[in-house]
Amino acid sequence: MTTKSAAKLSADWFFDVISPYAYLQWREMATFEKHLTVTPRPVLFAGLLNAWGQLGPAEIPEKRIATYQFCAWKAKQLGLPYSVPPKHPFNPLPLLRMILARGSHPDDITAVFNAVWAHGLDVTDPAVIEDIRNGLGPVKGKAMSANDAKLALRQNTDDAVAVGVYGVPTFAAADAGAVKPRLFWGYDAGAWLLDWIANPGLFDDDVMRRAAACQIGVERPR
Repeated sequence: MTTKSAAKLSADWFFDVISPYAYLQWREMATFEKHLTVTPRPVLFAGLLNAWGQLGPAEIPEKRIATYQFCAWKAKQLGLPYSVPPKHPFNPLPLLRMILARGSHPDDITAVFNAVWAHGLDVTDPAVIEDIRNGLGPVKGKAMSANDAKLALRQNTDDAVAVGVYGVPTFAAADAGAVKPRLFWGYDAGAWLLDWIANPGLFDDDVMRRAAACQIGVERPR
C-alpha cells in the first residue's frame, strides 16, 4: 500500500467559529497533523453561503435544532465539553478578526472555540468578546493590524471560494505542486481525508469516476 508523504502533503483548514462541527474537528486536529501539515484559515461562513447561493443549517428551523443536538451527542461520544451558546447564529466577525489579528495561533483558536462551544458564552455581548480577548494573554502568533485582519478574513474567504469551498469545516489538501486541492468538507469527512492519505488511488476507481461524471437531471427553479 502506498501512502502519501506527510512531508509533501499540506492542507488549508478553512473554518468559522460559528460552526459546532468545526469545533469538534478542531479538537481532533492532532490526529490529522500526524499525516499532513495543516494551516488553519478563518473564513466567514456567511460569505461562502452568499457566494454559492445557499442557506446555512441554522437558517432551516428543523435542521438548526438537529445540528445542535447531533453535535451534543457526538461531543459526548468523544468526551468533549459542549454547550450551545444562548444565541445562534451570531455575528462571528469580531472573533474571526481577533484570531487573525493575533496571527491565527492554535492556542487562540482553541480558546475562542472553547468560549463558544465548550462554555456556551454569549458572544453577542461585546463585554464577553472583550473578556475573551483579555483572556488570551500575550500575542503568540504574527500580529497584524485590525484593518489588515479585516482584509485577511476577506482574502481567506475569497481564496476558499476560488478553490471550490462551500462550507465549514473544510480541508483543502494537496501535494506540493498540485493544480487544485482535494476538498474534504464537514466533520465526518475527516476519516475520508485520512483514508485518501493512506490510499492515494482512492478517487481513481470506476465508482468514484462515475460519481464525478454524474450529470444534472433536473434543476429546481430559484
